[in-house]
Amino acid sequence: MPDVVSEDKGIAFSLHEIHDVAKNLIALAGGSTVWALYGPMGAGKTTLVKALIAESGVHDTVASPTFSIVNQYESRQGQPIYHFDFYRIRNEMEAYDIGTDEYFDSGNWCLVEWPEKVPSLLPPDYFEIAIEIIDEQTRLIRYRKHG
Repeated sequence: MPDVVSEDKGIAFSLHEIHDVAKNLIALAGGSTVWALYGPMGAGKTTLVKALIAESGVHDTVASPTFSIVNQYESRQGQPIYHFDFYRIRNEMEAYDIGTDEYFDSGNWCLVEWPEKVPSLLPPDYFEIAIEIIDEQTRLIRYRKHG
């Protein structure tokens, strides 16, 4: 089981504990639908998204939408889940043009990688996840609810 410490310190875990971490984060998010995942390349943002989506009952193969910008999955309850990867966008207008605000306002789960590329498009109420690399197998997640 991952070591859950206070909110200001975060959750320290090894990669084999990712599904337990996903369950903990879902509980901590308290129903937030827009999640902003920050972290350097290779920190495990997509790995965490895969675990979160698996916890919602999706059995599809989850892949990073690096080239498509957004992938859609369906939860076990039949609700859409949107996975965004803004790494390759050139500016916020490009993200806006695909209807990002409509996705974020939909009330459906939106998991956003590289949100620092679209700061003004994030709604006032979102769940922030920051992943830090401790070593090859260990990560620290800091989280905070906005709004």
